[in-house]
Amino acid sequence: MPMKAMPRAARFVVFLIAGLLSAATLAVCVVAGVYLYFGPQLPQAGDIGETEFNEPLRIYTADRKLIAEYGVERRLPRTYDEIPKAVVDAFVAAEDDRFFEHPGVDYQGIIRAAIHLIETGRKTQGGSTITMQLARNLYLTNDRTYVRKIKEIILALRLESKLSKEQLLELYLNKIYLGNRAYGVGAASEAYYNKPLDELDVAQTAMIAGLPKAPSRYNPLASPERAKQRRNYVLSRMQTLGMISDETYEQAIDAPVTAGENDTEREDRQEADYVAEMVRQDMIARYGDKAYTEGFDVTTTIDSGRQGAADRALRRDLLAYDARHEWHGPEKTLDTATLDDAQALREALEKMSVIGGLVPAVVERVAQRSATLVTERYGEVTLDAGQMPWLGQGQSAGALVERGDVVRLAHTGSDDEDQAWTLAAIPEVQGAMVALDPDTGAIEALSGGFDFDASKFNRAVQARRQPGSSFKPFLYSAALDNGFTPASIINDAPVVYGGGIGEAWRPQNYSGRIHGPTRMREGLVHSRNLVSIRLLRSIGIDAAIDHISEFGLPAEQMPRDLSLALGSASFSPLQMAQAYAVFANGGYGVKPYYISRIEDGRGDVRFAAEPRVACARVADCPALEATGGDADSDRLAPRVVDAANAWLIGDMMRDVIRRGTGRRATTLERSDLSGKTGTTNDQIDAWFVGFNADLVAISWVGFDKLTPMGSSETGAHAALPMWIDFMRDALAGTPEAMPPRPADLVTVNIDPETGQRALDGGGIPETFRPNNVPSEEEARRSGDNAPSSEVEKLF
Repeated sequence: MPMKAMPRAARFVVFLIAGLLSAATLAVCVVAGVYLYFGPQLPQAGDIGETEFNEPLRIYTADRKLIAEYGVERRLPRTYDEIPKAVVDAFVAAEDDRFFEHPGVDYQGIIRAAIHLIETGRKTQGGSTITMQLARNLYLTNDRTYVRKIKEIILALRLESKLSKEQLLELYLNKIYLGNRAYGVGAASEAYYNKPLDELDVAQTAMIAGLPKAPSRYNPLASPERAKQRRNYVLSRMQTLGMISDETYEQAIDAPVTAGENDTEREDRQEADYVAEMVRQDMIARYGDKAYTEGFDVTTTIDSGRQGAADRALRRDLLAYDARHEWHGPEKTLDTATLDDAQALREALEKMSVIGGLVPAVVERVAQRSATLVTERYGEVTLDAGQMPWLGQGQSAGALVERGDVVRLAHTGSDDEDQAWTLAAIPEVQGAMVALDPDTGAIEALSGGFDFDASKFNRAVQARRQPGSSFKPFLYSAALDNGFTPASIINDAPVVYGGGIGEAWRPQNYSGRIHGPTRMREGLVHSRNLVSIRLLRSIGIDAAIDHISEFGLPAEQMPRDLSLALGSASFSPLQMAQAYAVFANGGYGVKPYYISRIEDGRGDVRFAAEPRVACARVADCPALEATGGDADSDRLAPRVVDAANAWLIGDMMRDVIRRGTGRRATTLERSDLSGKTGTTNDQIDAWFVGFNADLVAISWVGFDKLTPMGSSETGAHAALPMWIDFMRDALAGTPEAMPPRPADLVTVNIDPETGQRALDGGGIPETFRPNNVPSEEEARRSGDNAPSSEVEKLF
C-alpha cells in the first residue's frame, strides 16, 4: 500500500518505529564508539582485578605486641570469609543496595542521576555502584567528569566479567579509604575502635560504613555529631532492607559515639621507639622503599615486660638526677593575652606534646608554698611544697615558677590519686639501658634516651663513651689468663709515669687513699685504680688488648697506653653488654641481634634468625663441647675465654655487689647477681653493668656533650639505681640463675694478708684453677707471712 494511502495513524506508527530504530542504532553506535575509543586505554579483563594493597611495615615484640607501624597507608587486609556479615550488610545498605543484582552498573541509579542532573543542573555521584567505586579506586582519579564516569562504567563491567560478587566485595572492603590513614575495614576498625572487625557492634559497624561518602566530613574522631547523623542514616537503610530488626535499630540509634575511647596507648601496643627505628633502618637496607608497602611483619627479640621496665627505670633515674641538681627554669612563658583567653590557652596546650611521660602544664596561679597549673587532659593541678622538689625550706613557690610559665608534671601514682603529681622538667642529662640474653645475644630491652621524639640519637647503640671502671673485669680476665689468681697480691701504691715536672701522669684511686699490698679480688671489689694499672703493666698492653678484643670489644677503640686500665677506651652500651655476656654464659662469644623473624604480606618467611648459641647450659652441649666447641656446629657460639676464667670473674663481681661498690644492689635480695660500677674522670660518664646467668643489663648516664655531672654522680649513685629498678621488674618471679661452676675449680682457705694457703685451719675461702692452688709448703716458706714473692718479681 502506498504511504499516502496508509491511514494517518499507521503512518505515525511507522515513523515512530523507524525513529526508535534509528535512535537505537545511533545509541549502539555511540556506545560502540565510546567503548572502542576508551576501551583500549583501560586494563583488559585478563589483567583487571589484580591489585597491591600497599600494606605498611609492622614491628612487634617477641610476645606480639605492636611496637610501630610505618607506611602512608594503614591496612589490615581481610578475606571475604573473615569479614562479618554485618559489615557487608552495612556497606551494601549504605552504598549499593542492588549490588548482588546488577551487572556492575545500576541502570536505575544512572537514570535517577540523569533526571537529577536535568532537574537541577548539578552533577552528583548518584548512580555509582560498589563495583564502579572499586574501579575508580583501583584505576582512576576522583575527578568528577563525564569521561571518568564512562571509564568507570567500562571498568566496572570488566570487573564483573572476571570476579565474583564476593571477590569484588573483598577487594572493595580492603581498598576503600575510610579516613584517619585507614584503608579498608580491618584498618578502620583498629583506627577508630582499637579492636578487630568481629568485635564491632552494629552502631560501630554502621559508623564505619558511613565513611566512604566523605571520610573527612564524617570522621567520628573529628566530627562526632556529623558522623552520628551519617551512622543513623546507614542504620535506617539497614532497617528498611530488613538487615537488622526494629529492636536492634532502636538500640543502635541510641548508642553513643565511642570512636577513640580506646586510644593508641592501648595495652597491646609497646613503646620501644629506639628499637623501632633500628628495625626500620634495617628493613630499608634490606628491601628499599618496598619495606613500607609490602606488608612486612617483623618480630623482634624485645620482651614487652622488660622493655617497659627499661623505659621506666631510665626515666625515673634521669628525673631523680635532675631533682638533685639546680632547677633549670620553665621551657617558655606564655603572654598575658593567651593566659586570659580560655580558647587561646587551650589551643596553646594542644600544640604541646607529652615527652617521656611528662605532661605539659601552664602555671595559672602562684601562692607562697603552692602553685596551680592547668593541663589539656587533666584540667587544673595544684602542687604543694612537697610536690616541688627544687623548693627549699621556707622558700616561696615564686622562686621557681611564675604565671604563664610552661613546665612539666610527672605523674607518680595511679590516675585517681590527687597528690600523685610532681613538678618536673625534661632532663638535660641522658641515659641508656640495654638488656640481652647472654646465651643467644637476643636483645630483650633497649632504650637509647629519655624520649625518642625529643632526641632520636640512640645512645645505647650510637654513643661511644668511656666505660671507666666497668672495663676492669676484662683486664682482670686477662690477668687470670696470664697466671694471676684472685689471691695474687698487687701493691696498691702511688705510681708516676711520664716526663719531667708538670708532665707526669700520677693516677690515684677515687678515694685518694692507698691500701698497700692488695689481693686481686679486693682490687676488683673496691675498684682500685692503682691495682689495675700495675696489673696492666705486668700483663703488657698488647697482650691485654688481644685478650679483651676476644670479648667482641674492637681493638681499634682501645688506647695503647696504661690509661686503658682505667677504662679510657670508648664503647657503646650495646658493645659492653655483648662483652659482659661472655662472663654470664660461661665464656662464649655471642652477637647481639634484635630481629628474630620477617614475614612478607603473604605470610611467607623472608628471614628467620639463627643465632650462634652459648652452650654452657644447653642440653646437647656436652657432645658439642667434646668436638672442640666450634667446629661441628654452625649454631654453637665460639668459646672466647675458658669456663674457669669466666666463672672466677663472675664470682669476684658477685662480691662487688655483696660488699663492694655495687652493694646497693643487695636490696634486690638475690645471690645470683654479679656487677661492676664505672665512673670516668670528672664524673662525665656513670655506668653499672650486671648480670646473672639469664640476663645481662647495662645502665649508662651522662650528658651528650662531655660535661661533668657533679662530684657525687658516680656509677654507684647515678647509674646503679636505674639498673636496680630495671632488674627488680625484669627478674620478678624468676628463680635465681647462677652460672654453672666448672667442676675442676678448687676452693681452699687462704691467708687474706698474703694470699698464701692458710695454715692451721684459719683464713678465708678462695677459688683457684687446679694448677694455681697455693701449697702449704709455699706458705711455710713465706715464713713471716710477708707478701708473696710474686710481688717482688712484678714490682
